[in-house]
Order: sequence, then structure tokens, then C-alpha cells
Amino acid sequence: MNTIELGQKYVALCKEGKFEQCLQELFSDKAVSVEAWAPPGAERIKSGLPALHEKSREWARDNEVHHAEVVGPFPNDERFAVIFRFEVTHKPSGRRNAMEEVGLFTVENGKITREEFFYNAG
Repeated sequence: MNTIELGQKYVALCKEGKFEQCLQELFSDKAVSVEAWAPPGAERIKSGLPALHEKSREWARDNEVHHAEVVGPFPNDERFAVIFRFEVTHKPSGRRNAMEEVGLFTVENGKITREEFFYNAG
């Protein structure tokens, strides 16, 4: 699968809310995920598919999604970007808020090897 096809498949699965399937089918076993920031005591960088699955499950456990929008992909050579817009309630705090972020994905040998997220954490 080339970068454009991979990006299209990624966006299609995300629009269906199939984040775990997306990880399983499209990501390298050694993929790395980099967040823009992490709360005290947490890690910004996760490495390996098991760690990315755990990160995805934690996010789903802690957030109730009221609205989700996924826009893209926007390809550039071996990378593609995606815009995410969510309205969620953070379950532990009960706070409801809107979130917007850009994900930048690097593709090697037909798999996503790196994801980086850009957002305003303040």
C-alpha cells in the first residue's frame, strides 16, 4: 500500500471509530507515537504496537466522545497529515471540551512507523 492509499484507509477506519483495527492493520510492530505533551508522571513517547494499543484503550476509557471529525489525508512523500476534531467529556474530571489536533504519520514499507500529534495543550 502506498502512502496515499494508507492515509485513505487510516482516515476511513478512524471515521468509523475503528481505532484498534487501524493500529492492527496499518501500523508497524515497532511504531512510535509522540504526543505534544504529557501530564506529570506520564510519557510523551510510546514505542511498539502493544504500547500504542494500551494508549488507545486508555484514551477510550477516559473520554466519552460526543462528536468526532477526521479530515484528510494530506500526503507529502512518505508522510501524511490528518486533522482531528473531537468534542469529549473527560470521564475522571467530568469536564466537557472541544479538541483539535493534527496528526503527522510517517510510512515505511507500507506501514505507519511514526505518528506525531500537534495541538494546543493550554
